[in-house]
Amino acid sequence: MVEGLGDRTVCKQLDYTARFDWGYEGVEQVGAASDMIVIIDVLSFSTCVDIVTGRGGIVYPYQVKDESTVAFAKQKAALLAGKRGEPISLSPTCLKTVPMGSRIVLPSPNGSTCTVLAKKTGAKVIAACFRNAPSVARYIQQQNGTVTVIACGERWGNGALRPAIEDMIAAGALLHELEGYRLSPEAEIAVAAFRAAQDHHLAYLQNCASGQELISMGYPEDVELAAQWNQSGAVPVLNDDFAYEAI
Repeated sequence: MVEGLGDRTVCKQLDYTARFDWGYEGVEQVGAASDMIVIIDVLSFSTCVDIVTGRGGIVYPYQVKDESTVAFAKQKAALLAGKRGEPISLSPTCLKTVPMGSRIVLPSPNGSTCTVLAKKTGAKVIAACFRNAPSVARYIQQQNGTVTVIACGERWGNGALRPAIEDMIAAGALLHELEGYRLSPEAEIAVAAFRAAQDHHLAYLQNCASGQELISMGYPEDVELAAQWNQSGAVPVLNDDFAYEAI
């Protein structure tokens, strides 16, 4: 890498109306120059957001789960999601059973953190996954502005980004639907990943590192649910109360 290249304007993909990047830095460096930022964290956060908002509920993103999270949930009169195995958790399958119209606080180091960073840019923030990608794409086209699609990825033990192919494939699925947009090379590669996987993307999700982790933990149904294509009309947009709500 050329020294200092990451600070140059060219890295922000400004010549294109649809952009793609990864994680926290992608939000801050590329997303900050866009009208809309789409957060994609397929094997938990954004699929959970789709499930809850599709049932008339709202989701409050939260970066960590500690005593402050409990207080925040009480303040918002919301249910607090915990780890998988708890009655309400970051399991999309679990959230299909919560009452319609529920208010949920979702702590997440990836999707929630990217949402917090995206909100700071002043862009409109949207959550997407395989289930609602076509619906989100139609909404973006109606807004007629520039968009950055962020694959949140995962984190290694030292906090470094671990790119997660499930997020890239889902990002490509959304970008593939954006007719009339000028895609950056990064976005085109995400679309190519989707096209390569689209006929058997469930198998990709089941066999990738993140999918294998969930399956080994006993949650194969979460992977299957997250892989559902075009099953939701929900378009979760972050509102003024810092909550995702379907529009």
